[in-house]
Amino acid sequence: MTFTTISSFAEIASRYDGFILDQYGVMHNGSHSLPGSVECVEKLAEMGKKLIILSNTSSPSETALKKLPKLGFNPDCFVGAVTSGEEAGRHIRETYGSTKDGDAVKKCIWFTWADPAVPTAFISKCGNVEATTNVDEADFVITHGCDVLRSADGNGNVSLGDYMKGGDFTVIDSVLEKCIKKGLPMVCANPDLICKLPGDVTANMPGKIAQKYEALGGSCKYFGKPHAEHFQACLRELGLDANKVAHVGDSLHHDVAGANDAKISSVFITGGIHCDEFDVSIGDMPNESSLKSLFEKEKQVPTHVAPLLKF
Repeated sequence: MTFTTISSFAEIASRYDGFILDQYGVMHNGSHSLPGSVECVEKLAEMGKKLIILSNTSSPSETALKKLPKLGFNPDCFVGAVTSGEEAGRHIRETYGSTKDGDAVKKCIWFTWADPAVPTAFISKCGNVEATTNVDEADFVITHGCDVLRSADGNGNVSLGDYMKGGDFTVIDSVLEKCIKKGLPMVCANPDLICKLPGDVTANMPGKIAQKYEALGGSCKYFGKPHAEHFQACLRELGLDANKVAHVGDSLHHDVAGANDAKISSVFITGGIHCDEFDVSIGDMPNESSLKSLFEKEKQVPTHVAPLLKF
């Protein structure tokens, strides 16, 4: 179990020509940037390091980049972004959303977000598909968010209840069971299981819905981390060899596991979703024994460990 602990990215910056950055729990919490992250991104960019975002957000790549200024980041610091939403949308378009003349519209059961802007940006990537709340007329399932079951026009959305903050599957289970009976395939555009929201709130994410579907006997195709092809897509965008790049993330399940599978160095940020497992304040380095205990339990070991993305 070999890893190094660092207090600043200045300690490893010379070792890498590029960095793949996770968003939530590393750069920001969805509402504002995390301490030191904006300055660290700017410093790495000034040093000529190539930066790219790799995120399990269900938003398309350009949407993720457009959100950066509101969070304090300069999009010009980044080569681009690879998101699970972008990759899932491409798959849906190629598999279900054919736009050939005469093709019937494919209908989907769509777990998504309440904010209409997010579903609109995503569905524009999916081709000739349409949402429905009626399982009987659906051809497949999209797990994209966890606020609502989307209707065709967005006016008849069905709330998923207290799933996100309370983990209540009551509404979701009834829909999944009907989908299982019909044998509908699922596409998961965001495989995250949990995330940290502002106020240190732990929220349940779409990945848990997909896991539940598989547990019930359904089939699901996942997009995003930890799947190695998404890390490889980042390497292609960066134009760099794997041995000159490090991935920075806060999830052992998605970030470190994916980087390990892709043979890319990783920097594990302890102030993210695993922070509750350490008896230290966010921003402080956990002791080595607690780090080793967690890595042994999760069977994933990063290359480096840092409390925050800071320089």
